[in-house]
Amino acid sequence: MTHTTKPVKRLLNLMMFGIALTCAAELSATEVAETEQPDEAAQPTQPAPDKATLPTAENINLSEPVVEPTPPAPKTNTTGEESKQQTPAAATPAKPAAKKDAKPAPKDVAEPSPAQPDQTETHEAAPNEASEADTAQAPAEEAAPSESTQATSESTTTPVDDTLSQQTQEEPWVFLDTLIMKGSTTRLSWSPDQSFEGIETPTPVLIAHGAKPGPKLCLTAALHGDELNGIEIVRRVLYNIDAKELAGTVIGVPIVNLQGFHRSSRYLTDRRDLNRFFPGNPTGSSASRIAYSFFNRVISHCDLLVDLHTGSFYRTNLPQLRANLRSPEVVALTQNFDAIVVLHSEGARGTLRRAAVDAGIPAVTLEAGGPMELNEEHVEQGVKAINTLLDKNEMLNTISFWGTPQPTFYRSQWVRTNRGGILFSDVKLGGKVRKGDTLGVVTDPITNFRQVILSPVNGRIIGMAVNQVVLPGFAAYHIGITPRTVNQYDEITPPPASEEIIEEDARID
Repeated sequence: MTHTTKPVKRLLNLMMFGIALTCAAELSATEVAETEQPDEAAQPTQPAPDKATLPTAENINLSEPVVEPTPPAPKTNTTGEESKQQTPAAATPAKPAAKKDAKPAPKDVAEPSPAQPDQTETHEAAPNEASEADTAQAPAEEAAPSESTQATSESTTTPVDDTLSQQTQEEPWVFLDTLIMKGSTTRLSWSPDQSFEGIETPTPVLIAHGAKPGPKLCLTAALHGDELNGIEIVRRVLYNIDAKELAGTVIGVPIVNLQGFHRSSRYLTDRRDLNRFFPGNPTGSSASRIAYSFFNRVISHCDLLVDLHTGSFYRTNLPQLRANLRSPEVVALTQNFDAIVVLHSEGARGTLRRAAVDAGIPAVTLEAGGPMELNEEHVEQGVKAINTLLDKNEMLNTISFWGTPQPTFYRSQWVRTNRGGILFSDVKLGGKVRKGDTLGVVTDPITNFRQVILSPVNGRIIGMAVNQVVLPGFAAYHIGITPRTVNQYDEITPPPASEEIIEEDARID
């Protein structure tokens, strides 16, 4: 018994040893393959797709409002005189029923058919209508097509060939992997690919591609999901553009931050501010990857950028442009707007505006109103400003909305509360103040202690908090400081060297 078990044990040991060697070899091969795999960020960029393989965008008339169809009126039982009036119409025999018992006409007798289209309707006749007219003829005539059928086929194929030849000569523009014809408006979508497979939500992109050459203007809104005024501004501008009269292209992204918009939140789902991560990083955090995708797939195609925003955290802003006036290209862009307040600001690092300017794309921020509200006056002023920009850039002939000249501020200052309590303001948005004027009062609801907030400078209220409960240090009033060395109503120019530019609290709004 002992002699028979030893060979078996040896055989089993050899088999186990062989299996172990095989597993070790496979594991080492896998590790080598993983170490030799190149990093995604180091991979070469994909070649440009062939235009012949790209889909063509559907031409949608954005200037026509979509009207919900009226539902049919419910049927009601009629009695008396109404039923008598309807009886003759109901008793009228239908044409198909009369045709059912009719015998086919002889070959040599031409029987008029109501279904046969006359010569004036041949060009509009659908293929199925022509086939029904042919079936009404004698069986002997079905073998040879009628002259009207031949004329119909020729008239329908010729315009299609002409249209295709015109499209090939127009050299369509490629955007978001789609061919866009000149003089057309359409809706596409951009997806950051940062969600689970199958539940990602593409971001709508509205496009008006003009029939004439010109610059590409991008309008972006709702980078913060709780800012609504910009969404309505983009909608009104894009849906009132006739692409056949447009020179250039207008790209509108009404809701960039869909994650925040769905939750009525300023931030992404990971509590990050998307407008602090541009131009982004393809291997960084989720917010950085979204910013990278949006900047490279959409913003990099723009020649000009207007980023629409509102105030934050129960603050409201006077309609104003924020622009880096040290850039000549940005100054030229700012001068083409309607009469609107301009505030010099380079912008915080990571903002879309600053990243665009650093990439050579002139950009401004259009602030109007506060979060989670739709203010008709602020929306209308924003629409007028952008329409004037289109007109001044010779992209579209619109009515110029020249109003009262507005000042340009090269400096601004936030005034903060020193105590907590209930804030009530004594000033209004856009009002002028002088040093020492009362801006508001903070009252402690328990001790009844009152703190009066005074203006430290001469200027204008360009942003302020709504009446609310505040904590010590809360930024309550944003004052544009009146320049000391230049006329604030003069033509917009770079800030003078004698003016000290203070970039204070750039992250507040």
